[in-house]
Amino acid sequence: MSKIADIHARHSGEPIFICDFSPPRGASYTDIDSALSLNAHCLSLPYNPGKSVYANSTIAARAVKSHTGKDVAFTIATRDMNILAAQSLLIGAALLGLQNVVVVRGDDFTATELRRTKPVHDRTPTALIHSVRNMNEGIDFRGRPLSDPTDFCIGATIDANRSIESEVRLAHRKIAAGAHFLISQPGFTTEAPLQLIQAYEQSYGASPAVPLFFGIQMIALGSRAFSPVPKNVQSSLRAGVGPADIAIRTINSFIEAGITAFYLMPPIFPGGARDYRSAAEVLDHTW
Repeated sequence: MSKIADIHARHSGEPIFICDFSPPRGASYTDIDSALSLNAHCLSLPYNPGKSVYANSTIAARAVKSHTGKDVAFTIATRDMNILAAQSLLIGAALLGLQNVVVVRGDDFTATELRRTKPVHDRTPTALIHSVRNMNEGIDFRGRPLSDPTDFCIGATIDANRSIESEVRLAHRKIAAGAHFLISQPGFTTEAPLQLIQAYEQSYGASPAVPLFFGIQMIALGSRAFSPVPKNVQSSLRAGVGPADIAIRTINSFIEAGITAFYLMPPIFPGGARDYRSAAEVLDHTW
């Protein structure tokens, strides 16, 4: 298995894609063959997307890796695990041969959801990143030595659609804590991502010292969006332009701006269905 930071180094200057791929919602993986058609450099398994019950992202990542031979990443959320559970899961992931992990906070529960379950947040994502770095050095959260150190390539997330200044500071803290790569929340334009890079350079004198993968939100009629949809994208959808063509147009604008590392989010519909065929079209495009 290849680490995402190493993949980025090998393909420096070329378009590089991590592609989101959902775990199964039940005890069979009916969509796993869809992964075979996704020619991404790495497939990333999210943790309980939509705050719904899915197979654990670690186990699902191993299943995808075994079925396809592709490089994979799994996600872990501080919302649902204390540090003991998180580090135990991480050691299990290491035993399965997984090396790429993305640390997230997890979306907050609504008032209705809080009647059924409660968040944990034993650590912030930055603190969990630091603890994973310590595991790579052979130390658990109690300061005790592990019998063998882990060897994780640690990913962290940022959101260019929020306050640029606070996200720049957060990105810097996560890198200092041990993040080896960053992923931005998916969007439709270069505006906020370029502002984030510029603000980071102004604050710290250089671009982030780790690879930064910019999220590309694919959208289809009836699919969900995780950031405001620009009017030109809405117009394209109404005119019958397909999700792959819209995403390719967006990616080309990033490439023209000198950005070549992407996190591709295939269209996702209410109930969790995904349009992997459109994502495959994007990944097969000749850039």
